[in-house]
Amino acid sequence: MRLGSIEAGGTKFILAITDEHYRILKRQRVATTKPNETLAACVSFFKKNPVDALGIGSFGPADIKVDSPTYGQILNTPKAGWSHTDVVQMLRAALKIPITFTTDVNASAYGEYMIGQGQAVRSLVYFTIGTGIGGGVIQDNHFIGGMSHLEMGHTMVIPMSGDNFKGVCPYHQNRCFEGMASGPAIEARTGKPGEQLKRTNEVFKLISYYIAQLVFDAYLNFMPERIVIGGSVVSETELPVIRRDVEQLNNNYVELPNLDHLIVLTGIANNGSATIGNVALAKNLIF
Repeated sequence: MRLGSIEAGGTKFILAITDEHYRILKRQRVATTKPNETLAACVSFFKKNPVDALGIGSFGPADIKVDSPTYGQILNTPKAGWSHTDVVQMLRAALKIPITFTTDVNASAYGEYMIGQGQAVRSLVYFTIGTGIGGGVIQDNHFIGGMSHLEMGHTMVIPMSGDNFKGVCPYHQNRCFEGMASGPAIEARTGKPGEQLKRTNEVFKLISYYIAQLVFDAYLNFMPERIVIGGSVVSETELPVIRRDVEQLNNNYVELPNLDHLIVLTGIANNGSATIGNVALAKNLIF
């Protein structure tokens, strides 16, 4: 059996093929340019490397409701030229295989749930903290969501006293987590990308406080057994600070589990959670 994955990002698409045991057999990057160009490159890749089913985890907003007439479409996105692109229809017509479609964050959450930090639990929240901030929630092998996918990065944040940063979110400015704690927020605060800063830089203490708020909100709302943090912003250095801040935010309100077990970093190397999640969801279409 061969399973395919497309991790559809704003700057690049990562294409991959695995076997049924999630071993990666082939991988390729395709630049995100115009929809017809990028999707044609995807079709070419999978025609040369046939698969039995394909999973797509996409940037959004996107329609991921299977019974929706616009399922598989990118919706109103700031990515130029991609609004209302029917990704699933175009690929299904060309490849004639079963295709599943969700968000890139949901795909990462499912990858962690299947073979990463969520293997031993029934409920999991996954956050990616990078260019944007997003979250996905799984309970008993099902995504939590109603009308659409979750938008946890745009929930409201309480700015730390003395933090006068205006935020980078064009919609919510300094009122949402993405505006205050994403990779672009770090660069706007310091003048440098986060990867060029030492982890001792004070900005990471500030960012950790906001991520702790995000994590604590998720815990109160979903009471998950595990909260996994992925993306480029949070490292092992920030994890103890986040756990400490969560405990302080709780202020003995609820009985917290062992935070070393509750709040963890991704368990899949090389940012591979989305690829694994995509192929696992594709596998579900066959079995």
